[in-house]
Amino acid sequence: QVQLVESGGGLVQPGGTLRLSCAPSGSIFSINAMAWYRQAPGKQRELVAQITSRGSTNYVDSVKGRFTISRDNAKNTVYLQMNSLKLEDTAVYYCNLAVVLRVGGNVNVYWGQGTQVTVSS
Repeated sequence: QVQLVESGGGLVQPGGTLRLSCAPSGSIFSINAMAWYRQAPGKQRELVAQITSRGSTNYVDSVKGRFTISRDNAKNTVYLQMNSLKLEDTAVYYCNLAVVLRVGGNVNVYWGQGTQVTVSS
């Protein structure tokens, strides 16, 4: 059973930085797309950033120039570097990985448990 382990959330002041990471536990074959979503209280979950297996990235407009998504394929890990954090970035952040468990297997989508990011003065 694969589970995603997230880390790096916390409380930070406006203008501060945080780095989130996410990796699967258990044995897998490969990971296709990796993404970070977030959900603020009373709002729908939104896609924050995504990175393909080839390294192409895209971001929601509100984080462009401040957040950077990256991946370490050797460690099967995705990161979200968050700089210049704003009050409106406060949310629970979830990683989302499209995982192939074995050679020739199907793609399975997994979600992390969520990590709280709070931006407050």
